[in-house]
Parts: sequence; structure tokens; C-alpha cells
Amino acid sequence: MIRHTISILVNDQPGVLQRVSGLFGRRGFNIESITVGQSEEPGLSRMVIVTIGDDKTLEQIEKQLYKIIDVIKVVDFSLKPMVARELALIKVKAEPSERPEILGVVETFRASVVDVGPSSLIVQVVGDTDKIDAMIELLKPYGIRELSRTGITALVRGNV
Repeated sequence: MIRHTISILVNDQPGVLQRVSGLFGRRGFNIESITVGQSEEPGLSRMVIVTIGDDKTLEQIEKQLYKIIDVIKVVDFSLKPMVARELALIKVKAEPSERPEILGVVETFRASVVDVGPSSLIVQVVGDTDKIDAMIELLKPYGIRELSRTGITALVRGNV
């Protein structure tokens, strides 16, 4: 199975996200992550969906997406050079005596502390999925209290 990153340009209308995600569910396709936001064109939004499947599955997904009226364009980034990023906010148990060690991990990953509490820190990290997974693994021994990840957003590299 191949991980596919799909960019979908859609009309910015109520219910489009529900129709797109519903299509995946009805067809038995799992969505690993989904991000949606404004695009470079007013009135259009860009969805970036990560799913797993073979090429035949992806072809079926694309055909079904184009049947949704508000879908303008579907592009599979998987075989193209792309820049993909994700953001995570991680609340870590951090007593004052443990903070220097945690700050060492934060520096190593070029992350940043965005909130300091009496017994916790909130760390922000931006990068690819592997980077975020690695940082989470290193912070687990300190005690992760809460974790929130945005999901992947991506663009094709270059002048395409």
C-alpha cells in the first residue's frame, strides 16, 4: 500500500468538507489526515488529504471526487517533489528540575516553547511527520499530558 497526499481545490461552500469526507467513508477509504484552508484564489479552498491505497484505489478516489460539483481540481502529490509540513502542540509534564533536559530536546528539533505553566510546558513543533513522531517519542518519558496535531498540508515544489 502506498501513502497518497492528495490536493483538492474546491468551492468554498458549506457542506463541501462533509461531502468529500463522506465519499471516503462510503467507499471504505481511510483518511489519515485532512487539512482545509483558503487557497490563493478567493472563493476557493484547498483540502490536503492523506490516505493509503494502491494506484487503482487512488484512481477510484479521483473519479469519485470529480463527481462532487464543488470539486474543481484533484492532484496526487505522491509522485511529485513536494513540501509537506505538519504542526503539533505538545503539553509536557515539566517540573522545574526537568526543564533543562526538555529544552535540550526542543532545541534539537528546532521547536519552541509557547507556554510555560507551574508544572508543564507547551511545545510547538513544525516539520514532516517523521520529525514530529520522533519528538513525541523523546518527550514521552517526561509525560505527555495533551497532544494536538494539525495533519499534513503540502504544495508541489518548483514552478509547477
